[in-house]
Amino acid sequence: MLDRARSNDVINVQDFLNAQPFSPFQWLIFALCFVIVLLDGFDTAAIGFIAPSLIKEWGISRPALGPVLSAALFGLAAGAIIAGPTADRIGRKVVLTASVILFGIACVWSSFSASLAELTVLRFVTGVGLGAAMPNAVTLMSEYCPDKRRATLTNAMFCGFPLGAALGGFLAAWMIPQWGWRSVLLAGGTVPVVLAVLIVLLLPESVRFLVARRAAPERIRASLGRISPVALDASSFVMTESAARTEAKSGIGLVLSRPYLAGTVMLWLTYFMGLVIFYALINWMPLLLKDAGFPPQTAARVSALFPLGGVGAVLFGWLMDRYNANLVIAAGFAATAASVFAIGQVSGNLALLGAVVFVAGIMMNTAQSSLPALAAAFYPTQGRATGVAWMLGIGRFGGIAGSFLVAELARRQFGFAGTFTVIAAAGLVAMAALLVKQRAQNH
Repeated sequence: MLDRARSNDVINVQDFLNAQPFSPFQWLIFALCFVIVLLDGFDTAAIGFIAPSLIKEWGISRPALGPVLSAALFGLAAGAIIAGPTADRIGRKVVLTASVILFGIACVWSSFSASLAELTVLRFVTGVGLGAAMPNAVTLMSEYCPDKRRATLTNAMFCGFPLGAALGGFLAAWMIPQWGWRSVLLAGGTVPVVLAVLIVLLLPESVRFLVARRAAPERIRASLGRISPVALDASSFVMTESAARTEAKSGIGLVLSRPYLAGTVMLWLTYFMGLVIFYALINWMPLLLKDAGFPPQTAARVSALFPLGGVGAVLFGWLMDRYNANLVIAAGFAATAASVFAIGQVSGNLALLGAVVFVAGIMMNTAQSSLPALAAAFYPTQGRATGVAWMLGIGRFGGIAGSFLVAELARRQFGFAGTFTVIAAAGLVAMAALLVKQRAQNH
């Protein structure tokens, strides 16, 4: 492999990464990106943890919280859609640094909000930064990974998101009684601003991006030399990609070009449907269980089992690195559909209901968390940031649709079992979309 990676002082970057042991420098990149994603999860979930305190302090009704709770979702979509093409044009590190600073400052500013309207605007701005950070962390990390470990490492990094959201809940429970709800936002904003300094000092630009942009060999040599001194003797660097060729001149053009269009649309549809399921259940399951006859505390405890399953993404990453990634995730969504459907059939047995909800959470969160790694592997360097970011951005509207879906089903008087049957159908659509993507790639 080393002979293939290096010939006449010319190094093929991906062959070089495949040939070397995973170095401390690459683990540093992983750690920084993991913390970025963890903070993303913390700040995304923060508003939900402080909502009861807002109602109490400002004397507002629950419906009045709707705009502030959804503002970040719209910001997340906008940030991802803008940041992807920008990162493919000017670099992953620049956009990642700017986005971390943006959501950090906006979150700190939010802690000083004097009105619901002001907090709503700042949550949107926070969402823009969060939406821009996530896809660029995924892209940069994937571009320093060897081929055989890319999905495993990218999925492991993505586990920082649910961990950050859970951490936010524990910290909020401890901080709010002592210092009030503003302390949660202040902490959620201060840490990213400090992290931005470490990103500037320690995080390199994507070496694949540098080669694609024909950067000076000295810059590429500096990064690869920290992985192995073998790179220090190279005079030039090249990169070969197995992805389909296209004449597109921009990331957007590549993502929407003929060789990638079918896969792009299927990735969007898959991510959209995954978030339909996630937000439909996260937002409505406690109320649905209460309406099915469970006491409010029991409904809350059972519902809390659903978002705990993200750690399975590491296993799926391992499977994706060894087998067909499209089919691995498609199987995950098929299992998601089956388990969500089963929730509606076992409401008479509390123990069984809890077990099924937990399994549904594992399958749904695992399949959904694996999609960024799938997108990163699907697109070449020229359009990778755009491809990952647009999937995440456009898919966010699935979260909005999922929230409205259950309300519409209730208006049409769907029962408990019928509601979960409709939600489960979204998992089958996601599975079918990945099978279509697989078929398109084979033609």
